[in-house]
Amino acid sequence: MRKKEILVMCCHPGILETLKRLIEKSGEFSATLASSAEEALNRFSTKGFDLVLMGAGLAPEAEHELEQQLKKIRPEIPVVYHFGGGSGLLFTEIKQSLDQE
Repeated sequence: MRKKEILVMCCHPGILETLKRLIEKSGEFSATLASSAEEALNRFSTKGFDLVLMGAGLAPEAEHELEQQLKKIRPEIPVVYHFGGGSGLLFTEIKQSLDQE
């Protein structure tokens, strides 16, 4: 079975690495990291993703703008906002969004 590709956008390096470790630990997912909106857009434009995970660090207006730009490129890809709450919540959010495809 193919691993689901997740683009993880978070401006905090420590949190970004923690999210990557948690996501890839399951064996079901592969994480590509972006630490800025520009980097996220560049990666999203060049690689196929199944989901975008938005972490902390962007202002609400910047989050909304980034989501709109991502949706212009591939509107079918879910964007999930995750700002903590543990790995159980993280995986629930990811799996629920992927199941809605």
